Order: sequence, then C-alpha cells, then structure tokens
Amino acid sequence: MKHWTEGFDDDDADEPLVRPYTITGGRTTPERDDLTLITLLTAISAVSPEAGRGSRRLQPEHRTILALCRRPLAVAEVASALNLPVSVTKILIGDLIENGQLRARPPVAFAQTGGFPGITILEAVRDGLRKL
Repeated sequence: MKHWTEGFDDDDADEPLVRPYTITGGRTTPERDDLTLITLLTAISAVSPEAGRGSRRLQPEHRTILALCRRPLAVAEVASALNLPVSVTKILIGDLIENGQLRARPPVAFAQTGGFPGITILEAVRDGLRKL
C-alpha cells in the first residue's frame, strides 16, 4: 500500500499535490471527540449531497465519503479508501455529520449488550496467539 506522502518529491507524479490542510480548509484537528477508528458511519439516504447548511464547502472527498457510506463503514475503512490520514478524515466526517448527511454510531460493546464472547471464540484467539 502506498503512503499518501510518497511521491512528494517526484516531478512526474500522476496526481497533483494537495496538502491535507487544504482539503479541510486549514483545520488541523477534528471538532468531534466521539469518532474512534471503529465508529460506524452511514450516509443518510433521505438527504441529497447538495442539501444541508454549508454544502458549498463540500470537497470531492466529502462526496466520496457519502458514496462509500451507503453501507456502514468504520472510520478507519473510510480513511483507508480515501488514502488520507485518519485525523483529516475525521474532520471531513465531522462536516458531514454537522450537515446532517452522515450518521455516526459507536460500536456496541459486549458489556452493553449483556453478552460475552463464546468460549469457542476465546479458544480461537488463544490458539491464534500461541501460533505467533
């Protein structure tokens, strides 16, 4: 997998160089602190990509996130698909949540559901760790 900074010094780069702070409008940290790597994101289908306040600020990356999140995806998966750092991706995701175009749902923990992993899963994890 190619890192997003590879090719910065390459004069023959196929893609134009766009710095992450340009994509986020100069913002360097996400305003939301509830987005983790495993937070599930889903696009709200009733809202068009052009709707919502601040839609004039939508970057192509925003539209890509909406297209990707037609089915639930984790923040880490979206960042990987965009080939952007997670911090930049979280800023873009926060924009879409604020506009009402994206829904974020924290993962459900075992303790919240009242369930515990089965003994079969625990044994499989143990056996996998032993093989390392």
